[in-house]
Amino acid sequence: MPICIHCGQPTPYLYTVYQSAYNFRLEQCPSCKEFADPHVQHDTTTLLLDLILLKRDVYRHLLFNRGTGARMVYDAVGTKSSLPREKEEDAKGQQKLTEWDKEVARWKLIMRLGAALIWVDAFIRWTHLNIDRDVFGREAEGIPWSQVETELCLRVFIGCIVETLAFHAGVTLGCYITLRYLNWHNSRKKSPTPPSGIRQQFRFSHVPLTLLYSSLSKLFLLFLLSIWKPSTTNSTQIFTERAKGTILAHPIINSALEILDDDKLDKEWVVRNILGGMAAGFGLRVVLDCNPSFTTVIILLGWGAKTGVARFVSPWLGGDQRTEEIWLSYSIP
Repeated sequence: MPICIHCGQPTPYLYTVYQSAYNFRLEQCPSCKEFADPHVQHDTTTLLLDLILLKRDVYRHLLFNRGTGARMVYDAVGTKSSLPREKEEDAKGQQKLTEWDKEVARWKLIMRLGAALIWVDAFIRWTHLNIDRDVFGREAEGIPWSQVETELCLRVFIGCIVETLAFHAGVTLGCYITLRYLNWHNSRKKSPTPPSGIRQQFRFSHVPLTLLYSSLSKLFLLFLLSIWKPSTTNSTQIFTERAKGTILAHPIINSALEILDDDKLDKEWVVRNILGGMAAGFGLRVVLDCNPSFTTVIILLGWGAKTGVARFVSPWLGGDQRTEEIWLSYSIP
């Protein structure tokens, strides 16, 4: 059953499709009286931008309501629908989906989305490892890749698959332990509280899907950093020269700004681990409907599993000490 993206309570329908006119109407949530899910009328681009911006309502829409919640209303005189055939068949098919069908569709989406995002992640890491080799410049001159470069690309892709599986397995295990503990703690109360609507609709297949959605923000910024490399100039020195005679030229402020220099701050590491961890924790907070402290512990458990696998994979990946060190520094929080 779909849920209201505002209060999280189950609702029978999200919108009503009228066959007598080319329109549909959003349904109100029985609990909070708000429109249950206005995102059903948004296109994919809008949803993608909202995902990158980490909006809670979009997570709830994509995880629990996507492709469900339609109600058909037939014309009183039984006239033929003026809606397109695809829209009509889609609305009818939504009412026939079983829980098993939803689970299968969810795993298919995980496979497709996971394959695409792992390819992007592998490309980003591969460019990071080949930063001194100018592979693209050689390719533009008509020089083919060597066997070593081709094997490195394949190994990076396999390494990304293994690390992703380890991280998802660690997070899923943490979610299982957390939910078991919360259910046990709730049953020990004198008056146990009923589970929320989100908890009722939760399935463990939501966990990898949430992590994939949460990685969009991280991969988007990493992709930009792989194309436009950070400047090698000392920005703090330039800022100090321009700020002479002002309060911004104070030594304490200069010392604080030096931390942000490109030679001292690894922006790729910050985006991948700090921003990526915060985004994953936010997504798990939405899907588990629990205290943020629990999601922090879950992310740390996933990081631990990923770190162990990274140490195991890195010697096989590179073939030289430099590549192994870069992979470890890029993988381990």
